[in-house]
Amino acid sequence: MTTPPEPRSERILRLLENEEQLSVRDLADRVGVSEVTVRKDLDALSRRSLIERVRGGARLRAAGEGPLALRLGHHAAAKRAIAKRAAELVDPGSVIALDSSSTAYYLALELADRADATIVTNSLRVASQLGEQSDLDVVLLGGSLRRTSFSTVGFPPELLHGYGRIDSAFLGVSGLSADAGLRERSFAEAETKRALAGAAARTVALFDSSKAAGFGQHQVLPASEVHRLITDDAFPDADAWRRAGAIVDSVPIPGS
Repeated sequence: MTTPPEPRSERILRLLENEEQLSVRDLADRVGVSEVTVRKDLDALSRRSLIERVRGGARLRAAGEGPLALRLGHHAAAKRAIAKRAAELVDPGSVIALDSSSTAYYLALELADRADATIVTNSLRVASQLGEQSDLDVVLLGGSLRRTSFSTVGFPPELLHGYGRIDSAFLGVSGLSADAGLRERSFAEAETKRALAGAAARTVALFDSSKAAGFGQHQVLPASEVHRLITDDAFPDADAWRRAGAIVDSVPIPGS
């Protein structure tokens, strides 16, 4: 089977990930299209807040100060591919929960052009982005501000049940294994993710394969309570998770 060509937008993003900044002319030469076409591509990527236009060119957009901005740049191609697959699971009219992970943020960007879903989130970044760039219904959960993830934590779990049933909770992780389940470093984050999962009909974990070697001392959920994993095709533990009863989607990383 012939591998489909890498989408031009992914190629542009990959080039920008490897360089601090590139001009329109450089991008046009490397991608093999006209400068007019590159400008249109950059405009589209800018509307999705994936890049920042600068005079004569573009650079990757930092999502603000702090750790979230750094996490958004780590394994970005894998996270975008995972987010695209996750977006396919969001049915019209559904209610979904997004946590404050970087991969969930990329999923929010994938959904920004839609107006047929409700997003429940504790991520201030997700709420702000969708509030400015989409017509989706957004419910921002209250609580205490956690600056490192730019999120709210500590809201009463029963608050979520008062809203009604959530169809799917999409959660990032610090680490995971089929024996230990989904894990988080922060107790407050683990507690918040557990509350989102508890209010949802199904839980979907979103993570790049590096998290297989990640660390987290606080359990979010045991493997038996995880409905689906969406990760990249370098994830080494897919068979173990399937034996635990989870669906595992392994997506290829563009350009790899």
